[in-house]
Amino acid sequence: ISKPLFRLYSPEKMALRTVLVADVPSLPDSVYGLSEGLEMSKPTSFKMPGFSVIGHRGNGMNVLQSSDRRTRGFKENSILSFNSAAKFPIDFIEFDVQVTKDDCPVIFHDDFIYSQENGVVNESRVTDLSLSEFLLYGPQKEAEKTGKTLMRKSKEGQVLKWDVDSDDPLCTLQEAFERVEQSLGFNIELKFDDQIVYEREFLVHVLRTVLQVVFDYAKDRPVIFSSFQPDAAQLVRELQSTYPVYFLTDAGNQMYKDERRNSLEEAIKVCLEGKLQGIVSEVKGVFRNPSAIAKIKESNLSLLTYGKLNNVGEAVYMQYVMGIDGVIVDFVEEISESVTLMMIRPPSPSSPLPSSASKDDVAAIARPEFSQKEIDFLLKLLSQLIQH
Repeated sequence: ISKPLFRLYSPEKMALRTVLVADVPSLPDSVYGLSEGLEMSKPTSFKMPGFSVIGHRGNGMNVLQSSDRRTRGFKENSILSFNSAAKFPIDFIEFDVQVTKDDCPVIFHDDFIYSQENGVVNESRVTDLSLSEFLLYGPQKEAEKTGKTLMRKSKEGQVLKWDVDSDDPLCTLQEAFERVEQSLGFNIELKFDDQIVYEREFLVHVLRTVLQVVFDYAKDRPVIFSSFQPDAAQLVRELQSTYPVYFLTDAGNQMYKDERRNSLEEAIKVCLEGKLQGIVSEVKGVFRNPSAIAKIKESNLSLLTYGKLNNVGEAVYMQYVMGIDGVIVDFVEEISESVTLMMIRPPSPSSPLPSSASKDDVAAIARPEFSQKEIDFLLKLLSQLIQH
């Protein structure tokens, strides 16, 4: 049987090349300087602040051509979206970081960026662009300048104009630290292409570049790292111990060649082997396999979830009952209000009550108590419902 071929990133030329798996070098950690570390502050313990609400890509991800205006109110992964989310009683925003070819961490979700010129659609890999090239897309900071028309490819393969009600220029990780409300925590997702097998040396280079910005600009801001790339997640934990690291998993909703990505059980193994602090799972994977929650807790790991169901208040409350530590949501205003009204946590003095509720209304709401038998029944019901 011939050995498989994979696309692989080479840090020397920052370009794709094809190699045999057997030819990928496995060098000692000392070659990459892992023992030197980047830490510029003492390691600190970390605990999620109660049941946490985390804004997905800021105030929510964009869905092109959606009839729901909430999915296109603010440009996702932008300073505007981040500061809009900060107006609500949430703990963190989640956003995606990639590194340009000239070593600048930028905030952008997709692997490829699209533009249209004279009717022709152009495609570029984000990590193949320099910072100046990346920032040319979309609206520009200088009012007199016109950027390239920013497009996006849909899941169906259509390339569409990226229209939102409130647009904003693309930004860097450094800008986010400098310009976003200081009290808001950052959940930094380290983005890598699912179709590429990366050299360890390349991963270390990229992670060190991101970490340098974090150590230079984070100050006292809470920061969490997360990644779907298991090697990257374990490496960023190896490179520093100041900030907690979570492993992202689809938990079986989508299958990958890398078995470590296909179940909560495998995610637990990744965390224990790499001494990570927690798991971020697609919420359906948790509802289908609720027994994994106890295993995660027994392993002293934190558990967060993401997914469309997190935009439903009742599903969020069920997770609170189940012992999940927090949710990543798109409808930040609605879910943060729902969490307050359900008394998952009381409103803080600095966070106004939802306009529809008075202090007396909130005080009158009693949080229901469930027996283990009732919780088991609800979990079974949820598991059956999400199969359809």
